[in-house]
Amino acid sequence: MPRPADLVLVNGTVLTVDAAFRTTQAVAVRDRRIAATGSTRELRELIGPGTEVIDLQGRTALPGVNDSHLHAAAFGATRPPLALDVASPAVSSLADIREAVRRKAAELPPGDWIFGNGWDVGYLKECLAVRGRTPCRQDLDEVSPRHPVLLYEFSGHTSWLNSRALELAGITAATPVPPGGVIETDAHGAPTGILREGAQDLVNSVVPLMDDAAREAAIRSAVAVCHAEGITSFTEPGLGPGGTSLFLGVADTGTLETYARLEAAGELRARVSVLLLPLEMGGAARHLPERLAQLNGVCADADPRLLRVLGVKLFADGIPPSRTAWMHEEYVGGGYGSLCLHGHSDAQRVEELDAIVRHVHAAGHQLGVHITGDHGIDAVVEAFEAAQTDAPRPDARHYVIHGDFASARSLATLARHGWGINMNPGVKDAIADLMDGIVGPERSAYQWPVRSAAEAGIPVTASSDAPITYPDWRRGVASMMLRESKASGRQSGPEQCVGLETAIRAYTSNAAWQDFAESWKGSLEVGKAADICVVDGDLPHADPHEIAELPVALTVFDGEVVHDAR
Repeated sequence: MPRPADLVLVNGTVLTVDAAFRTTQAVAVRDRRIAATGSTRELRELIGPGTEVIDLQGRTALPGVNDSHLHAAAFGATRPPLALDVASPAVSSLADIREAVRRKAAELPPGDWIFGNGWDVGYLKECLAVRGRTPCRQDLDEVSPRHPVLLYEFSGHTSWLNSRALELAGITAATPVPPGGVIETDAHGAPTGILREGAQDLVNSVVPLMDDAAREAAIRSAVAVCHAEGITSFTEPGLGPGGTSLFLGVADTGTLETYARLEAAGELRARVSVLLLPLEMGGAARHLPERLAQLNGVCADADPRLLRVLGVKLFADGIPPSRTAWMHEEYVGGGYGSLCLHGHSDAQRVEELDAIVRHVHAAGHQLGVHITGDHGIDAVVEAFEAAQTDAPRPDARHYVIHGDFASARSLATLARHGWGINMNPGVKDAIADLMDGIVGPERSAYQWPVRSAAEAGIPVTASSDAPITYPDWRRGVASMMLRESKASGRQSGPEQCVGLETAIRAYTSNAAWQDFAESWKGSLEVGKAADICVVDGDLPHADPHEIAELPVALTVFDGEVVHDAR
């Protein structure tokens, strides 16, 4: 007789996500690994006196979800109670945001910072009513004259400051614009309070850093949300010296040390892959060797199945909604964007890109590059190829992060070399209407060409990019299948829709591939990690419009139930 299982899930639909995308009725767990899959009748022989048996009652089980680009510490730090929620649907107007700031200011001593995250001009009534209207410092000054205010846009690539915050950051009409940054000014040359890309360093450098207790609270908060969403693995994409300029500085090296401390104490209840961020936006390639040397051996003592540094992240351009992504053709209204790397011309910035990619590749690291514009993506992929030619590596698994406007040529090159692309379907449905007015309807429809990437042979991964969007993989799956605007319901680029299997793999088996972990996680196969997500419904047969509303009923991490909402 086989040894009894510790846990058996029966009477459901089990998506194994194996090579054949096989479906069964039951799954068994023993010693924190998958012991068997099969019919309910077949697996009953693994049920013993001490076995926990869960009747799925027709629910769907699939591998624990792997959100392959989730700023978990920043997500926890930019949510209440640590920061104001200024995203839709919590707010729908500038007036709503002013009121939220006014209430917070009344609670805090004068001089304390007020932080918030999530505002989006696409959902603010005043900005929708007047073409080109953006938030400004005057919108906040009246309700917060004695408190510096810093509110991050949903993308994380733009900050909105009041006059007090501008004053503390030393930002005036005479302030030089940092490399790769934008300081918006009014008709008189005065700062409006909007900082984009690398210019955010000016304020982030004066924000009080979070202490260790706050970092730990942020991570624990994020992991708890992940469990509730069926997420058992995530990539923390960018911790290190360059992270001091991001999201309240919570992406710095100290946060990596907090992760390591939690893992050593047996309290890290998720599988975390880390990309190091040695350079800030606009950082020079000459600093890279020293920065990487400082990070050498970080987390070396951790269990690599719980915490592992996989490689390096680079910010190479901005984002299309801010018109800072580097494009081949002009934006509506003019401008091409640029790389946000050190240099005073496109040619110099491409040289910096090539130097950084060459060094990281030769050092043996995986490289994930934030790049969104088609011109920028072409330049990054060409840099990958040049580095591979100079120093051939059989399985580097470099990847493009976001890849909004990846060309057919770049997709083919990525596929040919076994490189990846990590896309954000949950952002697509949020900004589809907005993008028509920024890049025109044709390019807007093409944004995030998931089907083209999959058909090229790339193991496409999908992610929330939280706190940019909430880490809801069901919404991401639905968006990949439908490509419908959340605001209007209009379809944007239906030719890029994909089926359920492609969408599910992007959050499970392909994400495990990105982590160099496909041999031990990402599918429900014998011997692999017992990480399981159960949704309350028949996922394979659900209308794609209903998938986003399917609740997560159960989450199993490392063989243990960590979330149960049945």
